[in-house]
Amino acid sequence: MKKNTFLALLLLNGSVLLAQNNEAKTIKEIYNSSLTNSKCYSWLDYLSNSIGGRLSGSTNAEKAVQYTKSEMEKLGFDRVYLQEVMVPKWVRGTKETAFILDNKTKISVPICALGGSIATPKNGLTAEVIEVQSLKELTELGVDKIKGKIVFFNRPMDNSVIESFEAYSGAVDQRGAGAKEASKFGAVGTIIRSMNLRLDDFPHTGNQSYGDIPMSQYIPTAAISTNGAELLSKSLKKNPKLTFYFKQSCEQFDDVLSYNVIGEIKGSEHPENIMVVGGHLDSWDLADGSHDDGAGVVQSMEVANIFKNLGYKPKNTIRVVLFMNEENGLRGGKKYEELAQANKENHIFAFESDSGGFTPRGFSLDCDEANFNKITSYKNLFKPYLIHSFEKGHSGSDIGPLTSKTIVKAGLHPDSQRYFDYHHAANDTFDAVNKRELELGAATMASLIYLIDQNGIVK
Repeated sequence: MKKNTFLALLLLNGSVLLAQNNEAKTIKEIYNSSLTNSKCYSWLDYLSNSIGGRLSGSTNAEKAVQYTKSEMEKLGFDRVYLQEVMVPKWVRGTKETAFILDNKTKISVPICALGGSIATPKNGLTAEVIEVQSLKELTELGVDKIKGKIVFFNRPMDNSVIESFEAYSGAVDQRGAGAKEASKFGAVGTIIRSMNLRLDDFPHTGNQSYGDIPMSQYIPTAAISTNGAELLSKSLKKNPKLTFYFKQSCEQFDDVLSYNVIGEIKGSEHPENIMVVGGHLDSWDLADGSHDDGAGVVQSMEVANIFKNLGYKPKNTIRVVLFMNEENGLRGGKKYEELAQANKENHIFAFESDSGGFTPRGFSLDCDEANFNKITSYKNLFKPYLIHSFEKGHSGSDIGPLTSKTIVKAGLHPDSQRYFDYHHAANDTFDAVNKRELELGAATMASLIYLIDQNGIVK
């Protein structure tokens, strides 16, 4: 090897080592800042306990918009603004009631209306029940066995699947399309087993869609707790002719005006390149929505707070985006992309936290192979913080619609084993979130954003 070539390689290796040492030092400062000087837990406290559930179109959702805008203005962004978006307004109404009626026995079971459902008749709905395990089974049973009955979808999330989101994906179709499909066979209502891996008495709501069937064919649909589902299934085996009663008074109104909340830090070198970090500000109405997705909202805001505390000036423009209406329409994410296209914006990176405020384990990456390899090369920098999972997969629903010529998308991947104990249920409250786990997640997000900002993406 020629002497000049050897010296060049030596200098190159030295500069790479120096850069890695500097990056490791900055990441340590990021974690220190988040664990000792963060605001995310107090923000979540206010969002959860002083505002509460933030269903799109509600008064609480509007309060959350104003609160987070005010807090972001205090952080010293170059610009904080609201982005208008029309959202659906669905109101649950009075608390739902349900009973298993078996001969002379009347057993109360916990239910809750699914998002977008119509109400039952004023005095409730009573009918015989037919239990099914899948949408396919409806077709096999046909109109003769389904017409005039309540269809009970009772396929549980698969406890043998280690990745809980995979188990969720394997069962959630019955919630999303159960009412629409059962209606086609003459069902008068549907009851859906809650999307939950454990047995408890909390019914889990969530969005459902009637698709393109006419409104005259809409039928009421509700989730039943996993304990309630077990009881109903056992009761049906003993008495297939038992009846089920449920009553709900939900109502769908015209769309209303709401907002995405956006805070922007202009890039010092490449302001035309935009990096998004965000979560969704709306939640379901049964609880505070602390894990889903209050945690993601305050972690995204904390990224900006960390950079402010460290005096870090990003090379690229960073936007904290708090999306509205992820839960029942995804209008916020779609509007953001629509305006990004209209303004010819160039997004190079988007990061979403929407899997709860649990201990961070890594990242789910939606990108090409070159960028995946580049990001996985940062593994050693994350090893001291027990971040080890770098996998290709879904990044986030709100950033899903976002497109640019070249864009890398990432989702924070926390330990998800307890997530579906709380997801869309009345126990998704502030006391279910651990302060340290929440702060570790924010630091993990800020660290990856810092590395992408420093090193760019492969174009």
